[in-house]
Amino acid sequence: MTHAALNTRFTQRFQLSTPIALAPMALATGGALAAACAQAGALGLVGGGYGDLAWTQREYMLAQELLKNDTASHARLGCGFITWKLDENAEALDWVLTQKPCAIMLSFGDPRPYAARIAEAGVQLICQVQRLEQVAQAIEAGAAVIVAQGGEAGGHGANAREGRSTFTLVPEIADYLATHSPNTLLLAAGGVADGRGLAAALMLGADGALVGSRLWATTESLAATGAKTQATHTSGDGTARSEVFDILRRKNWPAPYDFRAIRNDLHRALENDIASLKANPDTARTAYDAGVKAGDFTRAHATVGEGVGLIRDIPTAETLIRKITDQAGSLLPSR
Repeated sequence: MTHAALNTRFTQRFQLSTPIALAPMALATGGALAAACAQAGALGLVGGGYGDLAWTQREYMLAQELLKNDTASHARLGCGFITWKLDENAEALDWVLTQKPCAIMLSFGDPRPYAARIAEAGVQLICQVQRLEQVAQAIEAGAAVIVAQGGEAGGHGANAREGRSTFTLVPEIADYLATHSPNTLLLAAGGVADGRGLAAALMLGADGALVGSRLWATTESLAATGAKTQATHTSGDGTARSEVFDILRRKNWPAPYDFRAIRNDLHRALENDIASLKANPDTARTAYDAGVKAGDFTRAHATVGEGVGLIRDIPTAETLIRKITDQAGSLLPSR
C-alpha cells in the first residue's frame, strides 16, 4: 500500500491496493476492463447487467482467462446485476456463483430474494442504494458493502424527485451504518472521476468509491469509440437524467429509476414531451436505431454522468487507477 490514508477497511477486506471498485456497467464493463482493474489493485466487477447468460459467461470467462496466472488479481473479480431483471430470470447469477466470484453486486430492486444463495456460495454481497430508506433492506439481505449512489451518476439511478446528491447521501449513510451496522462497509458512487473525488469520498465517511463513468472512458471499456470521444468534448453541463433513452432502447425500467447520458440532439428534441414519446415512439426509435448503426452520437447515446467534464482522455484502466490513487494519496493526511 503506497498511501497509508488509502488503506481502508474496503482494501483490507478485499485485498486491494486502492479503495476503488469498478462499476459493473451493463454492456460496457466486460471481461477485459474488469481484469485490468483487478490487476491494478481495484475490485473488478463484470457488468452482468440485464442477466444475459451468454454475454455474462463470455465476458466473465474472458476475465478469468486474462487473470489465470495472477492469483491475487483473480481474487478481486466479481460481477454485478440489475436486481429487477433477476426477478424475471436469475440463471446468469446462478452461473456466476459457480465460478466463485469474490463479490456479487445487486442494484435497483430488493436484494433479499437472492441473499441466501449468494451467502451459501460464500460470496460477499454488495448492494447499491439511492436513498437512506433503502439501507435497512440491504442490511437485512446481509450486505457486506453498501454503495451510496448519488444522482450525479451516469446510467441508471433514482430520478430527480427521488434521488439524492452523493455529497449528502454518503455521510448520512455513514452515520446510519456506524450506529446500526458498523461492520458494513460503504462506497460512494456518482461523480467520482479523479483523485479529488476519491479523497472526498473517504473524508465523507466512505471506505472507498465505486467508479463508473471515468472507467467507462478507458481503452478496455466496451463502450463505442465514438461515444468515448464525445465524452472527452462534453462538460459537466452536458448530461441529463430522463426516461428518453430507455424508451428509445425499449427498456421498461420501473419507477423511480431513469437514465443519465449525454444530452445530445435527439434527446433535446424529445425531452420536453415524454408523454407523446411514450405514446408514439416509433419515429424516434427509428432515428435512434439508425444513429446506433451509423455510430452517430447526435442520435445514439453515450452513458456518462456529471463527472464527464473531468474526462479529457481515454487511458488504460491501469494508468487511470494509478493516477486517481496517487492524486488521492497526495491530498489526504497520513494516518
